Formats: sequence, structure tokens, C-alpha cells
Amino acid sequence: MHRVADINPRVIEALYTEALVLADAARSRFDQLRSRAGDQSHGHGLATAAAAEPDHVHMVEVTCEALRTTTRVMHCLAWLLNHRAWLAGQISTVQLRRHGRLISHFPASDASIVSRLPADLADLVAQSERLYARIQRLELAWRDNGAAAAGAIERLRERLAQSTLRAS
Repeated sequence: MHRVADINPRVIEALYTEALVLADAARSRFDQLRSRAGDQSHGHGLATAAAAEPDHVHMVEVTCEALRTTTRVMHCLAWLLNHRAWLAGQISTVQLRRHGRLISHFPASDASIVSRLPADLADLVAQSERLYARIQRLELAWRDNGAAAAGAIERLRERLAQSTLRAS
């Protein structure tokens, strides 16, 4: 099993624990914010429905940001679980390369929405972005290392083919 220096069981486990804690914190905090907003909206009657419109738009934006944040963390968890399985010998390097990719261009959070979130929630969004960026760097390093190894194998194959042609 060929390992990149930055990807080892301790790093993967630490990131996995961090991602689990972050996923739970983000989910519960976004749920709490939506629940509180829902409790406040029950008092609106037809006469105040127009005044409540901006609040509904904001809640849709918050819900979209909640989805982006939790999905970002779930992608991190999936990547980490695949690497845990690889390190444990449960899947091969080929399987990991085929099924263990991190999405390279995940949609960024909307800064205007995040700026209107409570400070603790905005911090959780930022933490999810930093976690994703760290895992993305590990992914790129791991893929680059594998590409270098694949390149070396390809060069060896070319040399073997050339020597076979000369021998003929």
C-alpha cells in the first residue's frame, strides 16, 4: 500500500472526529435557528403576511446555506471514511481512486447570507469551509503522488516496449 506522507491514520482519524463534531454542531445550530424563526412566524396573520415576506426569503436563504454547509461536511466525511477503509485494507487503492474522490469545485457559501447569520453560526460555516479546503489539499497531494507513481510505471512500460522492439 503506497501512502502519501500527509495521509496517515492519525491525520485521518483527527479530521474524521473534527468533521463529526462539526456536522453535529452545524445541523443542530441551523435547526435551532429555523425552529426559532418558525415559532415567530406562527403569529403572523393575513394582514402581516406582506411584512413577513422578507423573513421568509431570509429563511429560504438560511436553509440553502444550511444545506450547503452540511453537504460540504458530509462530503468531507465520505472522503475520510473511504480513506479510513483504505488504510485498514478494506478497499484497494484502485477502488479508492475510483470511488473516493472529493468534489473539486464545491459551491462556496454566499458571503451576504453568512454575514447575516448569528456569529456562532457564521463561524461554523467558516469552519466547514476550512475543513473542506484542508481535505481538498490532502486529496490533491494524494492524487498527485499517485499520478507520479502512475507516470513512473508508464515510463517503465515504454522502456520495456522499446527494448522489445530493439530485440526483434
